[in-house]
Amino acid sequence: MSTRIPSSSLAVRVSLVAAALALATLAPHAAEPEQGAGLARLRAGNDRFVKSATAPMPAGAASRQSLVKEQHPFAMVLSCADSRVPPEYIFNTGLGELFVVRAAGEVVDKSVMASLEYGAEHLHIPLLVVMGHESCGAVKAAVESEHGEGPNLEYLVQHIRAGVHFNPAEKIELRTAILENVEEAINDAMAGSQILRGAASAGHLQIVGAYYELGSGHVEFSEPVGLGTHAAHK
Repeated sequence: MSTRIPSSSLAVRVSLVAAALALATLAPHAAEPEQGAGLARLRAGNDRFVKSATAPMPAGAASRQSLVKEQHPFAMVLSCADSRVPPEYIFNTGLGELFVVRAAGEVVDKSVMASLEYGAEHLHIPLLVVMGHESCGAVKAAVESEHGEGPNLEYLVQHIRAGVHFNPAEKIELRTAILENVEEAINDAMAGSQILRGAASAGHLQIVGAYYELGSGHVEFSEPVGLGTHAAHK
C-alpha cells in the first residue's frame, strides 16, 4: 500500500500563509534530517505494532526520573480522543517521546491550538502528525446526524461539517469524510496560528496527515509538507 493518502487527498489550503499546497500533488522531497528521522521512527514503531512485535519501552523509575526536569519529544500527534486510538501504543513509543494532543474528531479549538503552539515554540518539536481513524464516531455523527445532542456536541458536529463536503441529501463515504476532516484540521491549525505558520515557513516544522485502520493497526501517512524553503512546489 502506498504511503500517500489517496482520495481527495489531504490538501493544505493555507491561503493566509502562501499559495495553496496540495499534499497529493506535491513532488516528494528530502525532509530535514530530524524531521525525517522522526517520521521514520513513527513508521517503524507502527510496523512493530501491526506485527504484534512491539519493543518494551522504558517507563520505569529511572526513565521517569530522567524526565522530571525536561522533555524532548520527537513528534507531536493530534488525534481523536477515541479509546481505540492511543498514539503511544500505535507507534510503540515510551515516556517523553510523543507530545500527544487529543480531541474528538481532531477538532482544533483554542486549547488544542495552544497545545500545538507550545510543542512547536517551546519544545521545538519538528514534526506534527494529524491522525484521523477508521470508524470515527465524531465524523460519523457529523455526516449522518442532523443535529448534535446538546450545544457542545453540536459545536463539534458543525465544526467537522465545515471541512467536509456535507450534503444531507447525499451519502458521503465515511473514509472520505475522515480524510477531509484531517485536511481541515491541518488547515485550521495553520490558518489560525502565526506560531505554527512561522515554524513551517522557516522549515522548522513539517506537517503530515495520517489515517489509522482500527482492524489492522496500520497507519497510512501523507507526504510530509512544510511551507517554507523546504517545501516542494507544484
